[in-house]
Amino acid sequence: MDSQTSQSSQTPQVPQQPHTFQVDLRGLVDLLSHHLYSSPKVYLRELLQNAVDAITARRAEQPDAPALVRLYAENGALRVEDSGVGLTEADVHSLLATIGRSSKRAEGLQEARSDFLGQFGIGLLACFVVAERIRVVSRSARTPDAPPVEWTASDDGSYEVRTLPPEARPEPGTTVHLVARAGAGEWLTPERVLRLARDFGSLLPYDVRVGDEAVTDLPAPWDRPHPSPATRRVALARHCHELFGFTPLDSIELNVPLAGIRGVAYVLPSAVSPAQRATHRVHLKGMLLTERAEQLLPDWAFFVRCVLDTDSLRPTASRESLYEDETLAAVREALGERIRSWLTGLAAGDPEPLAAFLSVHHLGVKSLARHDSDMLRTMLPWLPFETTDGRLSLEEFAQRHPVVHFTRTVEEYRQVAPIASAQGVGVVNGGYTYDSDLVEALPSVRPGTVVSELDADTVTAHMDLVDPAEELALSGFLAAARARLDPLGCDVVLRAFRPLSVPALHLDDRDARHEQARAEAEDRADDLWAGILGSLRGSAPRARLVLNHLNPLVRRIGALGDPELIGTATESLYGQALLMAQRPLRPADSALLNRAFMGLLEWATNGEEGL
Repeated sequence: MDSQTSQSSQTPQVPQQPHTFQVDLRGLVDLLSHHLYSSPKVYLRELLQNAVDAITARRAEQPDAPALVRLYAENGALRVEDSGVGLTEADVHSLLATIGRSSKRAEGLQEARSDFLGQFGIGLLACFVVAERIRVVSRSARTPDAPPVEWTASDDGSYEVRTLPPEARPEPGTTVHLVARAGAGEWLTPERVLRLARDFGSLLPYDVRVGDEAVTDLPAPWDRPHPSPATRRVALARHCHELFGFTPLDSIELNVPLAGIRGVAYVLPSAVSPAQRATHRVHLKGMLLTERAEQLLPDWAFFVRCVLDTDSLRPTASRESLYEDETLAAVREALGERIRSWLTGLAAGDPEPLAAFLSVHHLGVKSLARHDSDMLRTMLPWLPFETTDGRLSLEEFAQRHPVVHFTRTVEEYRQVAPIASAQGVGVVNGGYTYDSDLVEALPSVRPGTVVSELDADTVTAHMDLVDPAEELALSGFLAAARARLDPLGCDVVLRAFRPLSVPALHLDDRDARHEQARAEAEDRADDLWAGILGSLRGSAPRARLVLNHLNPLVRRIGALGDPELIGTATESLYGQALLMAQRPLRPADSALLNRAFMGLLEWATNGEEGL
């Protein structure tokens, strides 16, 4: 064993030759066009990025160098010229023949890398999405004696490089020629090129033109001077309408210098669902990155649409969205703070615009106030709630009532609102989104406020008891009524309350409904599940039909002597109380209503015959 080991250790090792990846360019182009990029239009963004980066690289060494980008489209071809740093023959072989290599890695330019937008190799490769052939003619500004060089590539992966005489390109810079592939000619028409160039490059820092048409439009709308705040608002509203298609309620300045962000948020003039993801327009160093940035703002700020320029956020590989990292999280928090400051500023000194905003977007503010006590305290006098006193703020409602009662569902509110109001009990409808959470948070920002969830017992306790002698005289009526509703899990109670026009009130709470649902499931279940559900039986009070002793109809029904007729009348009152509360009807409730209707019709018919 030792000899074998020794012999093996003395055997010379043959060095392994490294292998290189083989790239199927046509397959890669298909991958780019169908999976990485959302649309072929990004080819123009890549060309603009390469041109702008080349100019940035040249100006890092020659600050007074020209900064020009010119695009010429005609007859299914496109020519893009820039006055950038240019390439030598060695640069061409190194950068254009190697996917992923960036001209920004060249020596002497490390300090300027943060000013670059993309990678030259990948950017040029993206042009194959619309072109079958690419021709690049370039002359280096770093090596003035180097001759111009031409690189011609086809979408089959082959390319040729040759040097040209000096007169072929007298000045440093690069010209890219594209010839459209079959079916892609529309992307290289003059009209489409101009539209795409303006869309992508309107905020670029250099002079970019398509033919004689200017592309760049600087300074950015939010950086332009105006003679007054009013004219600035009008100008920004016009910009919003041109960009997003709506006239905003207001505009919010977004200026975060530490994050290199400048822009504006436009307040939507109509309500949108909080669940709808807001999309924003983001430029990266002047170049449009995306029109659909979703993660730029906190979720609660769904009532604004943003457009901004940044030099700090990272793009994804396709450069069509933002990379989720700590920087983006910090920017999101900072932008949210700008919007929060705008809201507090309105609350402090601009009530009319604030009222107009809240009439449309109160949900967004309520969402924010749930988690931000300062915002709740600031907006307390302004946020509207549905109450038994009308539509009021919680501040005004709490001033009127020593105890702020609330319900958790709209159905519960509809049950008790008329009765509670007549009894002098103030109730807030907490059934709408965020409302019950805000009512419960009220004592934290308004010390001394008493908040209580309204239940059936509280409502009943505020009703007057009936004289014991009168209730005793109606004991037979009440027994018949209770017997008829007992199978439905409902008790019958006699009270005196206002308004007099309400003959009966159906009261229950969540515990009672849960117990009712459990009992119904137990009735439908087999023996095993019936036993399990039976073991879950709770001690919660059942639903109650509260009869109004002050109502003339109830008094007449109480005077009936026929138990069957009393039962039919009780079922009718029960069904009417359910309908008044706008509660969903169970199959048993629907059957009861039909039975009561037919019983009363039969009684009325027999009564006519008796006459």
